[in-house]
Amino acid sequence: MQLVSDLVTRIPEFRGAYETHVFHQGGVLPHVFFWDVVQDTVRSFLGEAPGAADWRRTLDFLEEQSARGVIGIDEVIVTSFLGDLPSPHEPGHAIVEQLGPVMAAKFVRIRPLG
Repeated sequence: MQLVSDLVTRIPEFRGAYETHVFHQGGVLPHVFFWDVVQDTVRSFLGEAPGAADWRRTLDFLEEQSARGVIGIDEVIVTSFLGDLPSPHEPGHAIVEQLGPVMAAKFVRIRPLG
């Protein structure tokens, strides 16, 4: 999927996770790959992964993609990124306060209680 390719091109720190994913899955499965994106982004936000992509760059990229209104892109971002962000009782939940306006609106729709 183009979203994954564009993410890896724009944020090369995801290349290793991408290559591992393709090797194990035999191709790109965007929803599965985005599990790694969520985990790396939250670890970066918490300061637990110094070599990971800066969480701000990832959120900026996903905000731009969300604003495009492309159904397939929205499906992956909403289901496999926003839906997998930490719950209110989990470390890293405060990242939801950093979402841009487009993703924040989508997050509230799918998880009104956080």
